[in-house]
Amino acid sequence: MRINKGVEWAGHACALLVPLWPDKGLPLSALAEFHALPEPYMAKQMQALARAGIVTGGRGRSGFYTLARAPGDITLLDILLAVDGDEPMFRCSEIRQNGPCASKPADCKAPCNIAAGFWRAEEAYRSSLAQVDLATLAGAVAAQLGPEKTARAGAWISGNVRTRG
Repeated sequence: MRINKGVEWAGHACALLVPLWPDKGLPLSALAEFHALPEPYMAKQMQALARAGIVTGGRGRSGFYTLARAPGDITLLDILLAVDGDEPMFRCSEIRQNGPCASKPADCKAPCNIAAGFWRAEEAYRSSLAQVDLATLAGAVAAQLGPEKTARAGAWISGNVRTRG
């Protein structure tokens, strides 16, 4: 399984917005600049997050993005689904109906154990992502960075922040 890099970018952008919630945000240019990402591609991720109701704003040069909900109400699964969609990762093509020992379609009413195993794994994966919210994640990121780097990031964010109203 490979997760689209846009999911990573969207996750990092949302983490940057956590301490600014509810009335402050960052412009697209700052969200892209913070991790030296291409602005047009970051725009695509932010638009996907906006369509999913995870962020608001972002219109025009003077616009900026804010989280649309409390950080504790946004999960990594929300971000994944917003950017990558909700199509299942595994798609059974019923290859057991092919080849010299092919099963008849009538014999394939129940999912095969291989498909069922992949579906159970995907369900566990999605359930795990649904348990990680942005508030908890942002705290873990800050702890991992340490006080010096967190202060440096905070100062940079403060220089780019925009306020509603």
